[in-house]
Amino acid sequence: MPIEVNGKSIETDEEGYLADLNQWEPEVATVMAAIDDAELTETHWEVINFLREYYEEYQIAPAVRVLTKAIGKKLGKDKGNSKYLYELFPYGPAKQACKYAGLPKPTGCV
Repeated sequence: MPIEVNGKSIETDEEGYLADLNQWEPEVATVMAAIDDAELTETHWEVINFLREYYEEYQIAPAVRVLTKAIGKKLGKDKGNSKYLYELFPYGPAKQACKYAGLPKPTGCV
């Protein structure tokens, strides 16, 4: 199911993740959020950018427990907890945030 971003058709899989991770650009996240009736704020972008850096370094999309710990180390305990992350990404912090970040579905996510 493709999504339209800046006049381009970008392929996604049946769950909405990018078929080609190299097609990601910030507007992709904005379009995906709009599909979910969400609007991305600065705090959303903080998590999305963190995930992209994490993926670049480790070549893996972190599951929620790993994500929570890693964010806590980098952004502080107030942001490194599942309550905060679920408020930002109610469909699952790892799952939804990774999708918006143009990353594959995290291992262990259903």
